[in-house]
Amino acid sequence: MRKMEAPNVKTDIPGPKSQAIIKEARKYLVTTTRFDYIVIAKMENDLIWDIDGNVFIDLAAGIAVANVGHRNPEIINAVKAQLEKYTHAGPHDWFDELQLEYARKLVKYVPGNFDKKVFFGNSGTESVEAAIKVARWNKKRPLILAFYGAFHGRTMGSLSLTASKTAHRRYLLPYFLSIHAPYSYCYRCPFNLDPSNCNAACADFIEDWIFEKLAPPEDVAAIIMEPIQGEGGYIVPHPLFVEKVAKIAKKYDILLIIDEVQTGFARTGKMFAIEHFNATQDIMTTAKSIAGGFPLGATIIRADLDFGYQGAHSSTFGGNAVSLAAANATLDYIVKHKLWERAAKLGGEALKLLNELKEETEILGDVRGKGLFIGLEFVKNKDTKEYAVKERDKITELAYKRGLVVLPAGKSALRIAPPLTITEEHFNRALEILADIIREVDRKKA
Repeated sequence: MRKMEAPNVKTDIPGPKSQAIIKEARKYLVTTTRFDYIVIAKMENDLIWDIDGNVFIDLAAGIAVANVGHRNPEIINAVKAQLEKYTHAGPHDWFDELQLEYARKLVKYVPGNFDKKVFFGNSGTESVEAAIKVARWNKKRPLILAFYGAFHGRTMGSLSLTASKTAHRRYLLPYFLSIHAPYSYCYRCPFNLDPSNCNAACADFIEDWIFEKLAPPEDVAAIIMEPIQGEGGYIVPHPLFVEKVAKIAKKYDILLIIDEVQTGFARTGKMFAIEHFNATQDIMTTAKSIAGGFPLGATIIRADLDFGYQGAHSSTFGGNAVSLAAANATLDYIVKHKLWERAAKLGGEALKLLNELKEETEILGDVRGKGLFIGLEFVKNKDTKEYAVKERDKITELAYKRGLVVLPAGKSALRIAPPLTITEEHFNRALEILADIIREVDRKKA
């Protein structure tokens, strides 16, 4: 590739070919969360080509899926080799060496000084469904406690725990028995406290109010929590919050489920985001980046929580052989290249630059993140913190028009989550373009 070929936008966005495909696709594809900016033709590491020939720098990684880059050659080679053997063994029927090999490898990197077992599904929402069943089966209790702002999936069990947007839940009652507590969102503290001296009071709310007024702890099977919220706005909690929630769970013999579907596999500067906090899970859910873009989810549980008989839970395509071959190669690549260190380095540099931009502009209200899991929250006024939704959407639109693939999060936030393999040249160029766009929208707002 010639130096600085990317980004390279030659047409309107979406381009004419993309517009035609988008128009036709609306006739045949069920409405979901697709954006109308590009139709993808090719991906390579940190770059995306659309069918109009435009080249974009990827700051989204398929919602933190492509941690090892798009079409990583080592993952592609592992998949090709597996295709020559078999594609499906099936968890219903037989064992195969791939499931054992990857499970044995994966548990070495999952925090917790205890024996672990793995259930393979196809996605993050399936990983959460498995975690729910493990928790309720073990505790014989009806309730799961989740948090406002959480995203745990869209199938009916996981949807009961999701509370990031009402659009996800509209007209879909009844849910199974779940309750929600405030998450530690320090920029918009639900209790209007000062995070410098609040001692993570939002965690105390669980014990002092929910367990006292609403849900007796002996009815709660598990607490499920993202160590850093994803869809809710890339929200990094108070340093004590996760630790205090874990202590509450342990005090009342409640299982702690940590959802690492979006934060896992080196994304936040650690192999798993829970490692940033003084806490250990009983159950962990993973997916997204686990297999370099191939569909796979894994629920990792304390071994003593295993179902007591066959048939309690399974999945026809869970642990698909091709996906497992990709997962094996993905984990090997992450470890070999210590991608958590690269995420920490590039993320630290980006946070410094973006915090300087925050001081320069009125519209950029908050910058937060760990590693290459960075959230930018836009506001109309830094004193009132009024959500700048239209301005965030305008920044998103301009980013695509100038060759950046970005994704919103929360109500008025934008996420920065590129492949962990992004070149420094492309990352620095992308940040430069994004900063110019933010300055431009800030000036026009004023």
